[in-house]
Amino acid sequence: MQEQLAIYGGPKAKTTEDFPMYPGGLEIGDAEKKEILEVLDNKYLFRYYGPSNCESKVKAFEQKFAARMGAKYALATSSCTGALISSLVACGIGPGDEVIVPGYTFFASCAAIVAAKGIPVIAEVNETLTLDPADVEKKITPATKGIVAVHMRGVPCDMDAIMAIAKKYNLIVVEDCAQACGGTYKGKALGTFGDCGCFSFQYHKIITAGEGGMILTNNERLYDRCMSYHDTAACWRPDRFAEQRYEGELFCGSNFRMSELTGAVMLAQLGRLDYLLANMRRNLKRIVDQIKDTPGIKCRPVNDEEGDTGIVLMFYLDSKEKVAPFVEALKAEGVTHAAGVFNAGIPDWHIYAHWKHVIEEKTPTDVKCPYECPFHTKAGPVKYDPMMNVNTLEYLGRVVHIDIPAQMTLEDCDMVAKAINKVAAVLA
Repeated sequence: MQEQLAIYGGPKAKTTEDFPMYPGGLEIGDAEKKEILEVLDNKYLFRYYGPSNCESKVKAFEQKFAARMGAKYALATSSCTGALISSLVACGIGPGDEVIVPGYTFFASCAAIVAAKGIPVIAEVNETLTLDPADVEKKITPATKGIVAVHMRGVPCDMDAIMAIAKKYNLIVVEDCAQACGGTYKGKALGTFGDCGCFSFQYHKIITAGEGGMILTNNERLYDRCMSYHDTAACWRPDRFAEQRYEGELFCGSNFRMSELTGAVMLAQLGRLDYLLANMRRNLKRIVDQIKDTPGIKCRPVNDEEGDTGIVLMFYLDSKEKVAPFVEALKAEGVTHAAGVFNAGIPDWHIYAHWKHVIEEKTPTDVKCPYECPFHTKAGPVKYDPMMNVNTLEYLGRVVHIDIPAQMTLEDCDMVAKAINKVAAVLA
């Protein structure tokens, strides 16, 4: 006999409180305090100099992060947005260049292209909710110079297909790994496939210092150029006032340096990464194993299940009209993190249809740069419309989304699965 839904007066399937989705943030403790106090005790608050002769925490974090991910070079930044802008500029993106970006990603992935004076071209995602390689190829024009591949909601893009397209058309690839730190594709760390990989340590991310970012690259020249843009004062150079060592080494940039206090926290947080990933992957698998054959729902397919970070459970219903009542019923069952993804009437910076900055080509001055660029001569004008990527909106409109905190117990997972199956039996 089907148990009555909680929304209709039945008992809740989940009786424990949900944890907030701050995987690394909830683990902050003695290790982070120790690293921070060392910075304060040494009064060494700036990476490049201070009263004490001690190792920079930022430098140590870069070295350990590069080693953990299997990259030659790592450059710590103040944010992932700063990492993306620095990477795009370092890779040569500039006026007149088109860069393809998915329509499902945080707006910063797109804004970074504009900040680099490139023109964003918004592409479809497929059922994995990552870039659709087929649509990427359709949107390539003579002006296309790069792709921003976003490993959205912790799962890897189809990097084989994306890198094949990039090679075919001679395009640069910047990976946005903001939500996928520690994820892999066919055993290789995300962020090490493209020309540069960018990471976020904002508070919602897997490991965190509240803010912060990182760039990975295996190209020494790109590493130099990223450093040039992230630190226009060139503090990183052996002789900051010397002539440039090669054409394109020095140019005006910005200040996206990571602070020593941030670096200290991240040193400790990096030591927690594997533990957090293991817990989230365990939790996700336990829930998926109990719902994968449930009639009326379909778990989001992924390009590499083992590479999924496990930060979220996403599953499809067969119509968007079912999502709101399904989510409302899940919340009543005690799964308070349950949510739909796309609602045309509710703004969300993760969905291109709400990116008014770009859709309406808004600029800080009357000069409509980069959208009306005199250097954009190889292709026609890029057009934007909230309904331009109908597949993306259709997929997102049918998805139910549930965060998977690392702190969940196995009992929590079983209760979430029970709630989903209970609601699906009535509403799916």
